[in-house]
Amino acid sequence: EDLKIWIKAIELSKEVYLLCQYLPRDEKFGLISQLKRSEISIPSNIAEGAGRNSNKEFIHFLGIANGSSYELQTQIILCKELKLLSQEEIKIVLELISEVQKMNYVFQQKLKSNI
Repeated sequence: EDLKIWIKAIELSKEVYLLCQYLPRDEKFGLISQLKRSEISIPSNIAEGAGRNSNKEFIHFLGIANGSSYELQTQIILCKELKLLSQEEIKIVLELISEVQKMNYVFQQKLKSNI
C-alpha cells in the first residue's frame, strides 16, 4: 500500500469505474466488462509482484500491469472513436494511464539495476 505506482493505479481504477457509468447499459457485458478487467489488472499485478520473492518476479508482474495499461488505453480511445465518450470525459483517465505507464517504466529500470 506504500508503493506510489500502486496508489496511482488504484486512483486510475476508481476513475475508470466512474467513467463506465456513462457508457450505454447494452455494453455491460462487452466493453464495460473489458474495461473493468483491464483496469483492475493493473493494481492487482503490481500488488502481486510486490508480494513475490525477487525483483525478477516483480519485474515480470510489472510487465503484465504495463500490458494491461496499454490494453485499457486502447479501449478508452475506442470509446471515444465510437462516440460513446467525449474527449473531455476520457481526458483524466488517459492522463492517469500515461502517468502509470511512465512510473512503471522507471520502476522496472530501478529494479533491473538491483538484480
